[in-house]
Amino acid sequence: MDKLTEAAFQIILFAGNGKSNAMEAIQQAKEGNFEEADKLIEEAGEELGKAHGYQTNLLQDEANGEGNGVNIILVHSQDHLMTSMTLRDLAVEIIEIYRNK
Repeated sequence: MDKLTEAAFQIILFAGNGKSNAMEAIQQAKEGNFEEADKLIEEAGEELGKAHGYQTNLLQDEANGEGNGVNIILVHSQDHLMTSMTLRDLAVEIIEIYRNK
């Protein structure tokens, strides 16, 4: 497996973990478990940070003229990361709505 594809799979993995944590955080907030919701949001951020690190490395390689082109797995990983990051941000807002009920 080439470096680009491997990085794309890592992005998908960590973004998926972050998305799952964010969704679980919303459920915990819905049940009134705000301490657990906050913990899960923090974990979501950590997982998304790992995914973002792989993305940053790919961007740095590209900027240094070491880009490997684009493949569909990379495109999918970028889509997955961005939607997961958006979901995490939205989850924070939803948790605050539940917290202030």
